[in-house]
Amino acid sequence: MPAAIVSFLQAEYVVFSLAPAGAREIPFGVMLFDRNTKQIEWKLREDYDDLGLSTEDAEYASLLDAHFHDRAAQMGGQEFLESLEDSLSGFLRISDRETAVGSSARELLNRLFTRHVDSRVQPFVTHLPFYGLRAAATRFGEDLEVPSSDIEWVVAPEGLRLSPEMFVVQVVGRSMEPLIPDGSLAVFRKFSAGSRQGRRLLIEELGVTDSSARFTVKRYTSRKKKSDSGWEHASIRLEPLNAEFPAFELDPETFEDRYRVLGEFVALCPA
Repeated sequence: MPAAIVSFLQAEYVVFSLAPAGAREIPFGVMLFDRNTKQIEWKLREDYDDLGLSTEDAEYASLLDAHFHDRAAQMGGQEFLESLEDSLSGFLRISDRETAVGSSARELLNRLFTRHVDSRVQPFVTHLPFYGLRAAATRFGEDLEVPSSDIEWVVAPEGLRLSPEMFVVQVVGRSMEPLIPDGSLAVFRKFSAGSRQGRRLLIEELGVTDSSARFTVKRYTSRKKKSDSGWEHASIRLEPLNAEFPAFELDPETFEDRYRVLGEFVALCPA
């Protein structure tokens, strides 16, 4: 199988900060400049009402995003950034340009924002809980609490509507590539009820002590047959997405006793 080609974005970025009179500077946002496309993207804080600013300064900060959009549309990305570098001073300040590399503009912008502007963890707002597989089985399979020391919070994918039913685990293995690359952090939603047909599921095999063999992510398919009591499973099949790996045919009569569905795949976390 040919190796996947991974491309990276190399871009320049600047950090904005607010400098209220008589107070310390407050990191406020990041702007990313793509050298190839000459386009800019930015991310600014939205909690300006919580920054201890005066009413006038908070109102000014709240208008910056719309102002940036208008000016960038009029001037173009490169010219607008250069104008900011030439003119900003006083209350809104801008850093010197630096270079960073990422898998995409959105991923890079989020990472730089967390590093330079706001690294606070906001559970189920900006971050999701990252569990080891055994801890995930305890929390979402056995419905038991997991010690906070066993939970790490990681940045959630951009634009995903978060809920306490979501969690993150690291998927090891290539059987679900290219959708879920080996070693990636993947978001799952607790699976409670409904049809499993065609869903990509995190499944625990009960009674297995080897952690590497105990958990798997596969696409669930089944075939049903009609009996005197209604419809029942005739077969259950766990399928990889990578054709290099085999599918598993499971006994429908023992599936519920031997396996537990922990969650359904939702998305990948930022690289």
